[in-house]
Amino acid sequence: MDFFVFMSEQWLLVSLLVVLLYAFALSERHKAGTPASVHEVTRLINSDGARVLDIRDKSEYSAGHIVDALNIPHGQVAERIAELAKVKDKPLIVVDKMGQHAGAVGRLLKREGFQVRRLQGGMVEWSNQNLPLVKG
Repeated sequence: MDFFVFMSEQWLLVSLLVVLLYAFALSERHKAGTPASVHEVTRLINSDGARVLDIRDKSEYSAGHIVDALNIPHGQVAERIAELAKVKDKPLIVVDKMGQHAGAVGRLLKREGFQVRRLQGGMVEWSNQNLPLVKG
């Protein structure tokens, strides 16, 4: 009950807190790379020569991945970042299963100077849109 009383009496402070939390969340989201829809990703691949970094485990990658995607599991990206140096001048699209690890990897890659984009919804969304997958 005291909580609601506080909120009604201090509505200005509560509103300011909500705005600041929203701004912080938005800022953190973009530090990990700009989110991209599946349609935007296909455009980036076809017209800008973007490369796809699939950070899922090898078994998930083998079950189906985007054509020409590089596979480095999310736990190994920091150690294997040198393998990505050859694609530093092109947009790098980070893909995982549903978006749960792409943010952390995106932040790491942005700090290293990569042009990072993250596939919204991950491979689940890619599959739901019936876009092509390569198995193996």
